[in-house]
Amino acid sequence: MRALFGDELKKLHGRFVEMGLNISEQIYNSTKAFIEHDKKLAQEVIDADTNTNGEEMSLEKQALKLIALQQPVATDFRVIISILKASSDLERVGDHAVSISRETIRMKGQARIPGVEKEIAKMTDQVRDMLEKALDAYSKNDELAARNLSKEDVDVDKQYLLIRDEITKSVHNDTETIQASSSYFLVIRLLERIGDHIVNLAEWIVYSASGKIVELNPGKANPELVRRLYSDIVNTEGSKR
Repeated sequence: MRALFGDELKKLHGRFVEMGLNISEQIYNSTKAFIEHDKKLAQEVIDADTNTNGEEMSLEKQALKLIALQQPVATDFRVIISILKASSDLERVGDHAVSISRETIRMKGQARIPGVEKEIAKMTDQVRDMLEKALDAYSKNDELAARNLSKEDVDVDKQYLLIRDEITKSVHNDTETIQASSSYFLVIRLLERIGDHIVNLAEWIVYSASGKIVELNPGKANPELVRRLYSDIVNTEGSKR
């Protein structure tokens, strides 16, 4: 019975990682479509969201079936609950990728800001790197690696603030970019939220590995952090002038 349970749990782990890798690709494709003004690729991301929702539902059914039929011990039960919670955060990340794609389709002939789009691409790389590190930590049950993701999220928050200020300056210098700026603000906010969901995922990895419920989100754990980050950025920008 335990051997059967172990096999089924291994399959559940595999499906979760596969779901995470698919969503990482969705993040990449959604921002690529936005930056390259590729409405066809954006629509493909939107259409793929049905598969993401199906993957989450399938994971939930498989996890609940394991709980109901296999009578897991406390440690196994904790692992299954962690998968259920983490898959919900992955699904939300997929939703944000869809929202970026919808914004790509909505934009029509607006003046663009190439420098901002370059920084958005960089921010996308940051959150994808976070997600891939989270999936690796999950696969290895690595509590320390999961905890370290909160530091990565600080870098994402810093990039968000830098891009936000760059958009504001661009609009001040060229009013024709006002319409596009609203889309840029939305996209970077969605990428920042993706980072938050990945930190949530890291919290469930810690719980699975140690049984500890922790708060890893930098903004929640240290409310002064974003204020200090913003102050540092303002001071740095001021010194360049």
